[in-house]
Amino acid sequence: MVKTIRVSEEFHEWLTAHKEDDETMEETLRRMTRGPHPDDVAGLLTEEEADAAKEAVADLRGRDRDRLNAAQAAFDANNNTK
Repeated sequence: MVKTIRVSEEFHEWLTAHKEDDETMEETLRRMTRGPHPDDVAGLLTEEEADAAKEAVADLRGRDRDRLNAAQAAFDANNNTK
């Protein structure tokens, strides 16, 4: 049975950009969302290293959010002057 899912245009464009020529969209989704089994990575990092990695990811996400908000504000300001 085939199911349809809704994704944003932005996510669809991102997924399409990562799609390999010989893949279906389902194969791309599976490849992009597949991760290692937790048992395979357990113990690779100390608790301190894991906490530092989580903090670094949160920091990067925050900076990305800040850049997106700044771009949106600039876009809105530009459109309001027209």
